[in-house]
Amino acid sequence: MTAATASVPAAPVWARRAAHAMALCAVPSGLWRIAMASGIYVGYSDQVLRDAYDIPGWGIAYVVSLSVFTELAALFPLLLVSDRWRPLRPRTLAALAWTASAVLVLVALWQLVIAFTVESRTYMSSGTAQTVWGLAFAPLVAVPVLMTAVTWSYASRHRAPGRSG
Repeated sequence: MTAATASVPAAPVWARRAAHAMALCAVPSGLWRIAMASGIYVGYSDQVLRDAYDIPGWGIAYVVSLSVFTELAALFPLLLVSDRWRPLRPRTLAALAWTASAVLVLVALWQLVIAFTVESRTYMSSGTAQTVWGLAFAPLVAVPVLMTAVTWSYASRHRAPGRSG
């Protein structure tokens, strides 16, 4: 540990909890996607799975890869609260985290628009399937807020001495 790293205060408990919560927020939607790729009924007809998602086919690899990528991305905030491993300089990591926060906000807004369009709702075969889908994806709404809070905590802890703001 260098002298510069030693002088940085540890992440507050709330930031650590928020970072861990983000990793957990991605689990329900990932499990839902993997169930869909595995052929478990999730509310889509076989025709919709074939025509819209190419399942069975390359769509399985896409959906499973999306689930894995989402979970790996959800683990990123743990770097911001960890004192053990620093893959990048603090300023670089803070810039990357702020960029990720902004992208997550935009993606969340985009997903809300998609979720409430008529076309996306007509693919589901029942109201129960829509409810299950909504419950599986609802935790993702918290991710942009949690990411922004954890990023703010990280950036404020790694701000150069003498700088205010």
